Amino acid sequence: MSQASAPLQSFLAFDFGTRRTGVATGTRFTHMAQPLRTIAVDGEARFQAIEKLIKEWQPDALVIGLPRHPDGAEHEMTLRARKFGRQLKSRFRLPVFEVDERYTSVEAESHGARDVDAAAAALILDQYFRENP
Repeated sequence: MSQASAPLQSFLAFDFGTRRTGVATGTRFTHMAQPLRTIAVDGEARFQAIEKLIKEWQPDALVIGLPRHPDGAEHEMTLRARKFGRQLKSRFRLPVFEVDERYTSVEAESHGARDVDAAAAALILDQYFRENP
């Protein structure tokens, strides 16, 4: 079976932020995500850190959270997250999926996460698994 027709099995997910980007991993087999780390650099250094994670985890696809207003309306960070997704797709040649990520950071904080951004990325990936069984 070629890679193009193989089902997407492993994922890296991102909770994009201008100062910090949380990262999580998960597989379709377990339908569970686990927080990895937060990348606290920006610009080219952020993409170099992501490249290292992609080489280590070898995901089939990437998932990004799209922040929105409570009513679902888009705002400036929605546009920045979309741009980040386009950059990931062009740099790493992997499929990129978008997930509504309203309240993931609040939920991660309420669960007492030590690394809120990475925990939010795991919640984003969990949401992707729920929406794409």
